[in-house]
Amino acid sequence: MKESAVKKIAVLTSGGDSPGMNAALRAVVRTANYYNIECYGVREGYNGLIHDEFLKMGPRSVKNIINQGGTILKSARSKEFRTKEGRQKAYDNCVKHGVDALVCIGGDGTFTGAKIFNEEFGIRVLGVPGTIDNDIFGTDNTIGYDTALNTAMEAIDKIRDTATSHNRVFFVEVMGRDAGFIALNSGLATGALDILIPEKKDSMDELFANFRKGEKTGKASSIVVVAEGEKLANIYELAEKTKLEFPDYDIRVAILGHIQRGGSPSCADRVLASRLGYGAVVGLMEGQTNVMVGMRSNDMVYTAIEEAIKKHNEINKDLLLISEILAI
Repeated sequence: MKESAVKKIAVLTSGGDSPGMNAALRAVVRTANYYNIECYGVREGYNGLIHDEFLKMGPRSVKNIINQGGTILKSARSKEFRTKEGRQKAYDNCVKHGVDALVCIGGDGTFTGAKIFNEEFGIRVLGVPGTIDNDIFGTDNTIGYDTALNTAMEAIDKIRDTATSHNRVFFVEVMGRDAGFIALNSGLATGALDILIPEKKDSMDELFANFRKGEKTGKASSIVVVAEGEKLANIYELAEKTKLEFPDYDIRVAILGHIQRGGSPSCADRVLASRLGYGAVVGLMEGQTNVMVGMRSNDMVYTAIEEAIKKHNEINKDLLLISEILAI
């Protein structure tokens, strides 16, 4: 490889945490060390840039973290970084430490901040997609998605046990913000009667029709998986309207919430994070900036940050059909 375009980098984790962020951090630090690039970790995301929370990091700084959920650098959503004055402080601290590039691990909010920072001050930035929502364009999967999906699946499996024991209907809300990837795939994997996601137009009539189909085929208990961004109604309203239509149903609501963000990352997330952390450093060395590293069809690719945050991965319509067919 020719001489590196960067000599000193800083890495931060920002926005909502996701399992595998530590694995990505580890890959960034150790890849930088391998190529003789100095590396700093920045605590609490963009707040750390502003308040000079820079930590010199080497290979031993990231030992025994590949299996840990969360982020050892901590994360935060920075209001001050949204101001020009805050970003000026952040840039001044980068200059103070001689940092000429940033690796920003997070989602679209993190990438938006990185893009603006690059455009205002010219510092190189490279994004690594770390979010359980899987809603970032330019990568087949985001870091943390696979782990969150498996956490949701395991929780719904347990809920099914009690639903079956008591002949109950459970409405289960999963995370994903405005994206239905966790809902669709966990619903398919757990045999949900219906899956409600913001990407398709749902109706109460269709939901009720699915319950009636289930009755005809002998279903005594059912699971309905609902994405938190579902537009039809919130999960409590869905349960109330269903109770009015089917007064004999024993209905319960379960919101899985932030358990989906935590836990030891899956093998898939550890490998993905390791590849993307390595790719972030190599991309900066090659002169890349204002891009996000991702994996598409098992190949490493770089996508302009502007494109990554403007577009969204699309739901696989075949999975929607399959989920309907198999819910009979």
